[in-house]
Amino acid sequence: MELRHEVPEGGEDRVAELYWEAFGRKLGAALGPAPAGRAFIAAHLHRDRAVTAIEGGRIVGVAGFRVGGYGLTGGTAGDVLRAYGVPRGLLRLPLLALLERTPAAGQLVMDGIAVDPGCRGSGIGGRLLAEVYAVAAAHGCTEVRLDVIDVNPRARALYERQGFKAGRTEQTPWLRRLMGFGAVTTMHRAITPAAPLTPDTPHTPRTPGAAA
Repeated sequence: MELRHEVPEGGEDRVAELYWEAFGRKLGAALGPAPAGRAFIAAHLHRDRAVTAIEGGRIVGVAGFRVGGYGLTGGTAGDVLRAYGVPRGLLRLPLLALLERTPAAGQLVMDGIAVDPGCRGSGIGGRLLAEVYAVAAAHGCTEVRLDVIDVNPRARALYERQGFKAGRTEQTPWLRRLMGFGAVTTMHRAITPAAPLTPDTPHTPRTPGAAA
C-alpha cells in the first residue's frame, strides 16, 4: 500500500465518494441529496490537505486535515448558493456553519478519516493517522485535534488507541434527527514539532507525495 500526502490528481471523485459513505448522514442535511453532495465535495477539495492510502491504483482511505488557514473540504457561501440555488442554499449555510472547526494556534484539526468498507480493520486508519502526525509536526503544530460523534464508537476506539484524550463533550440532542448524532466529543493528541534543519542535520530529500 502506498501513502501520499495529497489527493492524487483525478482522485477528487473517489475521495468525495469515501467521504460521503463515511459522513453522509451528518452531511446530508447540508449538502444532500447524495449525488449533489458528492459533486460539491469533489469540486471544492484542496488536494494538499489530505493523506491518502492507495492500493492497486485505487484510493482506499483518506484522512483530511485543516492547518494553515484551510482544510481538505472547501467551498464558500457563494459556492453553496451557486450549487443549490439561493433559497435552498441559504437554508444550508447555518448547517454547514455547525460543522466548521477552526484550529487554535499550534493545532492541526482533523477533517475526518474515511476508509473503504472492504478495507476496514486492516490498519489503514492507524497508518493514515501516523502520516497526519508527521504533517502536523512539519507545520510546527504541538497538537492534533478532532471531534468524534456519539454514534461512532469504532472511530473513538481508534483514536483512543492512538493516544487521543477526550476533552469536552457537547450535547446536541436537537441534531439527532437532522444529522444522526446527539453529542460531540473533542479529543486531543500531543505532537512533538519537527526540529528545524541545520547545516549539521542529516537530511534525505523526499519526493512530494511519496510514502514515508
